[in-house]
Amino acid sequence: MKNYKYFISLFLVVSIATGCEKFVDYDPKEDFQITADTYLTNEDDYQKMVIGTYSPLQWLWANPVIGDIASDNSVSGGENATDQIGFQQIDDYQSNSTNANLTEAWRACYEGINRANYLHENKDKFNFVGKDALYGQVYFLRAYYYFELVRMFGDVPLFVDKRLSVSDSKKYSRAPKADVYKQIELDLTNAIAVLPNVNVEKGRATKFAAQALLGKVLLYQGKFDAAATMLENVVKGPFSLVPNFGNIFLQAGENGPESVFEIQYSNASPFYDWSNPGRGQGNLAVQICGIRNLTGTSPYSSGWSTNLPTKNLADAYAAGDTRKAVTILDIEAYKTANPSFGITYKVAPYKNTGLYSQKYMPRVGETSGQVELNYLNNFRTIRYADVLLMAAEANNRATTPNDSKAQEYLNRVRKRAFGDDLHDISATGTALRQAIWDERRLELAMEGDRFFDLVRTGQAASKITGFTVGKNELFPIPQQEVDISGLKQNPGYN
Repeated sequence: MKNYKYFISLFLVVSIATGCEKFVDYDPKEDFQITADTYLTNEDDYQKMVIGTYSPLQWLWANPVIGDIASDNSVSGGENATDQIGFQQIDDYQSNSTNANLTEAWRACYEGINRANYLHENKDKFNFVGKDALYGQVYFLRAYYYFELVRMFGDVPLFVDKRLSVSDSKKYSRAPKADVYKQIELDLTNAIAVLPNVNVEKGRATKFAAQALLGKVLLYQGKFDAAATMLENVVKGPFSLVPNFGNIFLQAGENGPESVFEIQYSNASPFYDWSNPGRGQGNLAVQICGIRNLTGTSPYSSGWSTNLPTKNLADAYAAGDTRKAVTILDIEAYKTANPSFGITYKVAPYKNTGLYSQKYMPRVGETSGQVELNYLNNFRTIRYADVLLMAAEANNRATTPNDSKAQEYLNRVRKRAFGDDLHDISATGTALRQAIWDERRLELAMEGDRFFDLVRTGQAASKITGFTVGKNELFPIPQQEVDISGLKQNPGYN
């Protein structure tokens, strides 16, 4: 093995953050270095490196934002047409191969894959009790990173045996999407076989998280029978819908009974850097969603007025749907209703809708240090409600549809939303299918799935202004990968 160096910042330590354990990145700067040849010689090394493989999940903070801005759910907002330019391009359907947010998504995913592969190639270097279960986490993470890549970019380079060196950059071409999905399924199947149902440490992958992700992967491929079977494991698992929808997104609601998998963030560590603001341990997506120059005594903190919900989304909620007020904050209505707060703010200068993303709104007391970069809010990456709706769709679209079960799962979500049985859906067939798709929008709005749902269900062209069929189903491959590695660009981006 070549003598590659890994800074200790590749590894993580576990930290306590406001009452719950979270993974946080530890970086004692570059004065301490470890070579790959001398690492992984004891169980503690393996444990730290596995936690290090979780770290790039935090760097994907922009992916959920992209999933809504690219759809009919939100607009880029911001100070002006050049503020958060990557999001502006995505919103305007003018993305190019130098888009910084898309390039970072590519880099972060492949860094995660490289770390997983480093562990894979050294799997037999040292044995200890519990190693198989630990490697279940490694394969779950590799599958997660590849799934993010394949649904954003389509065909992507596929390598699993080892981490890449610089000399490998031109050895890999883009593998067919079907091959990438095959590897994702294999990794998740292997993870399911060894992962525990419950992990004592919150944020680590479990058998149920792997089953839920595999169900989602199968759904994306149109393998509805297999998806229904896989998701049923999670439906019957130890999860429940939180009675109060809004509680899910509070700090006290993190890693709760509805949580299947969450990406952990922390404000407990001082490691953040304006030169690379999305690679600390805080959730930068929270800061960008906030209300510009907000003052007063409300529970909310100021932000950058980006990722603004659309009126189209707000109008999609029926009267009595409690999710609307949790998902969307109408700041003027809120100000009028709470005069004692003394609220003042600056109207979002660009693409103003008057609406803000409340699920991940910055809140007082949830950041520290460099406040803009250090919000502790977890991403609720897979929720039980999401699983129920995926299972409903899979049953409706199965070879032998089970619309009764699909209705049951859909209506469990709607009962929570409305607090009664009066809004149950009794439709069947294609009408039920559309109702499930519409429900996914309402339930999961501003959580990053909308664009990908519209693409995979063939609704994108009819729902998204500017969407071009045959091009915009995918994002452009980063130009540096085209130039350096010789990868072929996606259609329409040349």
